[in-house]
Amino acid sequence: MGAIIKRELYSFFCSPVAYVVMAIFLFFSGVFFSVVCLGNDTSNLTYVFTNMFLVTVLLMPIMCMRLLSDEKRLKTDQALLTSPVSILGIVLGKFFSACVLYLVCLSIYIVFGVVLSFFVTPHWTVILCNFLGLFILGAALIAINLFLSSLTESQMISAISGFAVGLFIYLLDNFAAAIPVSFISTALTKLSFLSHYQNFTVGLLSLADLIFFLAVIALFVFLTVRVIEKKRWS
Repeated sequence: MGAIIKRELYSFFCSPVAYVVMAIFLFFSGVFFSVVCLGNDTSNLTYVFTNMFLVTVLLMPIMCMRLLSDEKRLKTDQALLTSPVSILGIVLGKFFSACVLYLVCLSIYIVFGVVLSFFVTPHWTVILCNFLGLFILGAALIAINLFLSSLTESQMISAISGFAVGLFIYLLDNFAAAIPVSFISTALTKLSFLSHYQNFTVGLLSLADLIFFLAVIALFVFLTVRVIEKKRWS
């Protein structure tokens, strides 16, 4: 699995993908930090992390669109499947490589905390809780987009389907509020990524929220493995 991670990280940074993702993420992070914290003389990063929810949702399809679809397009998937690595190892290798790139993007928030420390004493517990929340949200979205990438050999279709799913996730609370049937509305609210993520933004570390995102990661990693296994035996 380590070889897969190294291979994917090399592929990321030898293409424009990593630099485009990092540039977009750092740009919006910097804008929100400047407007919210520096513009209002506050050390509260809650609104910065809240605003980054939509950016993260829409950025993950760009990061993940080539992870498995490119293997199909270049016809390298068969060589990968015959390598001495299990299918789960292949999927996890690609998943963790994207998570590493995402962590590189998130490191900017440690810099923001250091900048704030020159003016006030930052609430590091709240910052780290926000950091964890944004990371596990991104990891869940990576797992979803990795699954979508396994369904097609077209990077464009993978990205477009990722954007569509991301917008559905973002608007899920609105859909839940618009449905008059109470049990369906309640079920959709329970599945809301935003509701589970918002607890992290106020510094509340909830086991239920962690389990929700970890369950999403496990589910879509499992589905990705099943898709690849089906292709392997077909």
